[in-house]
Amino acid sequence: MTCRRNLLLIAAAAAITLALGGSPLRADDNVLRVGTDATFPPMEFTESGVRKGFDIELVDAIAKVIGKKVEWVDIDFKGLIPGLISKRFDMAVSAIYITDERKKVVDFTNPYYAGGLVVMVKDGNKAITKLADLDGKKVTVQVGTKSVGYLEKNFPKVQRVEVEKNQEMFNLVDIGRADAAVTGKPAAFQYVRTRGGLHVLPEQLTTEEYGMALRKDTPELTKAVNGAIDKLKADGTYAAIVKKWFPAGK
Repeated sequence: MTCRRNLLLIAAAAAITLALGGSPLRADDNVLRVGTDATFPPMEFTESGVRKGFDIELVDAIAKVIGKKVEWVDIDFKGLIPGLISKRFDMAVSAIYITDERKKVVDFTNPYYAGGLVVMVKDGNKAITKLADLDGKKVTVQVGTKSVGYLEKNFPKVQRVEVEKNQEMFNLVDIGRADAAVTGKPAAFQYVRTRGGLHVLPEQLTTEEYGMALRKDTPELTKAVNGAIDKLKADGTYAAIVKKWFPAGK
């Protein structure tokens, strides 16, 4: 199912690209339109109607370096790549893992943070203490994320429970409707720090890198964003943002 879903996504993206044709970002356009699903703290989330998080601050810093103003576009995670290709926005930034499948239809910046998939279970759960214990269990994942395909391929005996938002996953585990959740490492540790009730298994499922996605017809923008990231790393701004949002180094 996941393979068909990926193929359909790629085919749809290619069709959209052909239909719209390539048109690089206008040189006089000082607005950087960025698509995100702000439901994945500490990477991106909203608090009292204000967007916050690691990705949010990093994009704001990048925009200042390249002389643009950020205009955020809120969209569900599964719509980020199609929305980018259909030119709803110029860049997608939402804790997106760099994958070979995604690279077929969009370009990525250089990796800007290392994450990976981890397993979360309710405190006191003695039935799941290691990865092999997932077999036969109900495991919840977010639609459109790599967690879906990873479990399908590597844990075919798992009963997947697919939901739209990260918070729904945590809630299902908390109330006992799912035995575990598989999500990105930053969101998992953020939940443990701020909410509690769940814990992360010591062994990670994967170790992967996040990238900012851009259209293939805007190579000059990709180059500019990469240059801005390099500058922010060199002048200490990047390190300060990391320290703020990942105080424990996770």
